[in-house]
Amino acid sequence: MNPETRHTRTQLIIEAAEHVFAHKGIEKATMQDVATEAKIGVATVFRFFPRKEKLVVAVATKKLEAVLETFHSIADLPISCIEKLELFFDNFISLLEQKASSNVKLLENFESYAAQFTEPLEDIELFNAVYRNISKVFSTIVEQGIQDGSIQADLPISETLSTIINTFGIFARKLSLQKNILVVEPDLAPEKQLAILKHILLNYLRT
Repeated sequence: MNPETRHTRTQLIIEAAEHVFAHKGIEKATMQDVATEAKIGVATVFRFFPRKEKLVVAVATKKLEAVLETFHSIADLPISCIEKLELFFDNFISLLEQKASSNVKLLENFESYAAQFTEPLEDIELFNAVYRNISKVFSTIVEQGIQDGSIQADLPISETLSTIINTFGIFARKLSLQKNILVVEPDLAPEKQLAILKHILLNYLRT
């Protein structure tokens, strides 16, 4: 099998797995489910991904790569650090405005799935490598904030921004999941909660 054909087949399986994992959950999904969705034999799925764990990591890595692309696109904009942070917040908030936040649910599902194993999942380094690249992009924004003076200079910049982004991201993902399962509308809409948190955090950072 030539490299191009192999790449095409690999992507077909990963895309099928994305659909299956999003609808059935990673734990309940089987390799046969993936094969059925991809309209190929299950033996072919196993030829490309000998174990389910490898396929799970491949799907999660693809989802995280989409996050990396978003970080890159925002980091490259000719605006201040604080403006870029505002765009990051808006990106998280937009997840709640989607009718089906499958990406959010799948990454949450992946974290729960991976936490069950006492040893790191096979190929997890591929996922971690993308995560490190996200951190590197974020670091360039932190450095810009120090240079352009758009955030307070007396703050421990890197630690503060990392904590804020992680907290906001986790909260946004949590609210996104709640929005998908709550029957009764909350007293304060998730989008409004995040808008308030965004305002508080940005005011804390501004000079």
